[in-house]
Amino acid sequence: MSEFINNSEQRQALLKKIIRSLHQGADLETAKAEFKAHFSEVSTEEISQMEQSLIKEGMAIEEVQNLCDVHAAVFEGSISDIHPSKDHTKILGHPVQVFKAENDRIEQLIVEEIEPYLNQVGPTPILMLRVAYDRFIEIHKHYARKEYLFFPNLEKNGITAPPKVMWAVDDEIRAEIKAIQADLGNVKIPFEDTLKKIVANIQKVRDMISKENNILIPLLIDTLSFFDWILVDGATEEIGYFLEKPKHSWKKETPKEEDTNQPLKTVSGSVPFDAGRLSFNEVNAMLNALPLDLTFVDKDGHVRYFTQGKERIFDRTITILGRHVSMCHPPASVHVVEDIIHSFESGEKDHEDFWIRMKDQFIYIRYFAVRDKDGTYLGTLEVTQDIKPITSLEGEKRLVSKS
Repeated sequence: MSEFINNSEQRQALLKKIIRSLHQGADLETAKAEFKAHFSEVSTEEISQMEQSLIKEGMAIEEVQNLCDVHAAVFEGSISDIHPSKDHTKILGHPVQVFKAENDRIEQLIVEEIEPYLNQVGPTPILMLRVAYDRFIEIHKHYARKEYLFFPNLEKNGITAPPKVMWAVDDEIRAEIKAIQADLGNVKIPFEDTLKKIVANIQKVRDMISKENNILIPLLIDTLSFFDWILVDGATEEIGYFLEKPKHSWKKETPKEEDTNQPLKTVSGSVPFDAGRLSFNEVNAMLNALPLDLTFVDKDGHVRYFTQGKERIFDRTITILGRHVSMCHPPASVHVVEDIIHSFESGEKDHEDFWIRMKDQFIYIRYFAVRDKDGTYLGTLEVTQDIKPITSLEGEKRLVSKS
């Protein structure tokens, strides 16, 4: 056995060599043996740096994603900072404690509401599994808080690879849960086929729990400042929780440090427009009164503004302000958004429209190039609206409603 390597550059080079060998078809046990021969332990920061470096060197995010479970198996039991000295998981109501407690609740649902019915036959287990998966789909809120509250804070500190890889797996899990829901409601699909999907799905969820608890949480604790946690805590309620709201809250007074992302409560003066003038408060209230969501991305690709109306269609939290638009979408759909923006920048297009069915809504998504009077590109405006009430209109309405 060779001496354990302490030089950081050499450690990174060897870690990448071991992981690359896996991607080239090397045996897992061989990779584990090589890792143990050179390393006594590895930190979450080193794992993050290694993944980012591999992606920068040309390895596709999807390829890292497909083998991330294998990567975790190589390092299993060797991660040195799983239990950091600053243990936020013990602070009741802290976003980290809530997140970890949700992972315990996700595992509990698997053990108590899914696994007991996997080896049974007849209509009862199918019904019970369908009820369980109707609850299981709430895992979306757990993942959404991670993607919209945690990831932006990692990205602003240069940590981009783990978020991209995790988000891609999150989307796979969401899609699998929806597919299983549909299968459990379709008597024509053999139950044996659905069971295979369920077994694979809960294993993927458990793998994600392990990554969140052992890699993501330590990374967050090492990276986020007290002020970052204040913003995360303030935006958490808007997204929601997995199945139940925490019994304890973590409320701290906002630090004196200035936050440029926070909207001003009141602003004096007015804004001159092409036709008329409005106060800042009037403009803000007027935009929030619109029956649609507006999001503005500046010419450099950063989110600068979004409306906060009563009926929100997609998750938007204050933590995405300043975030690059490529980090605000699942990895699988980022290229679509980037293509649209590039077509606006080049002048090839001025708008692009999409429409999708989502639960009981018919969502109309429109992108517009924003240009000044000289035609200079200033940014992109996204307009999202549920048009189902409009498409179902019939006849005429000429009288004022009574209520």
